[in-house]
Amino acid sequence: MENYGVLYLCPTPIGNLEDITLRVLKTLKEVDIIAAEDTRQTLKLLNHFDIKKPLTSYHEHNKRTKGVKLIEELKKGKSIALVTDAGTPAISDPGEDLVKLCIEEDIKVVSLPGPTAAITALVASGLNTSSFVFEGFLPTKNKEREERLNRISKEERTVILYEAPHRLKETLHELKSYVAERKIVIARELTKIHEEFIKGTIDEVLTKLGDEIKGEIVLIIEGAQKQQVEEKPEILIQKYLAEGMDKKEVIKKVAKELGIPKSQVYKLTIGKK
Repeated sequence: MENYGVLYLCPTPIGNLEDITLRVLKTLKEVDIIAAEDTRQTLKLLNHFDIKKPLTSYHEHNKRTKGVKLIEELKKGKSIALVTDAGTPAISDPGEDLVKLCIEEDIKVVSLPGPTAAITALVASGLNTSSFVFEGFLPTKNKEREERLNRISKEERTVILYEAPHRLKETLHELKSYVAERKIVIARELTKIHEEFIKGTIDEVLTKLGDEIKGEIVLIIEGAQKQQVEEKPEILIQKYLAEGMDKKEVIKKVAKELGIPKSQVYKLTIGKK
């Protein structure tokens, strides 16, 4: 609608404040409202660049009610800048829901280019950048998490994940049975003074990690080779049989983990003890 305002998606620095673009600064100065994931964090950024605009919170816990209110403001002709704590809004972020609401209501959305942790980490990882998949944060529920990890174990493209520092080691230990033979890269403190890239297999990376891990984490996993995907059932069968599991249980477990028919796994167990 002609009289509606515009929602601007404004990427903010993931560490180094100099990474903010001139266009984002201009937009933040011109909009009527700035919707932020954490208003305290965004206020620091705005103060640094001497920008004084009305701030309102928009985050995972209030996105339903606040989303409706923001849509109302946009319909009144107000322009709104959406920012997250760091990086590009709507990537592993409730901004995705606000964008969908705007599209449903025929409200214009303008996406400004800028910092994104996933891409910043990927291009310096040394892993394949021509074909990759972004998985965001792993699910916390056991069934969904297992399904996602099984999918990653068969993924031939480079995989990009986000992880919290306090959960990193636990996640790496969990990943060992899925991608132990593949290269991984841990990127932390991106664009900051203590930026670090830790590379190797999971075991090699675990030995390099200190006791206290700080900073937001991007975890990048090398894609599986086609041969590795094809051999995966046999590798798991041998592993579980060696652990003393009953053959029937092995068939059931491997079929479930890999999402393949039990009959297919059964054929691979013939002759194995």
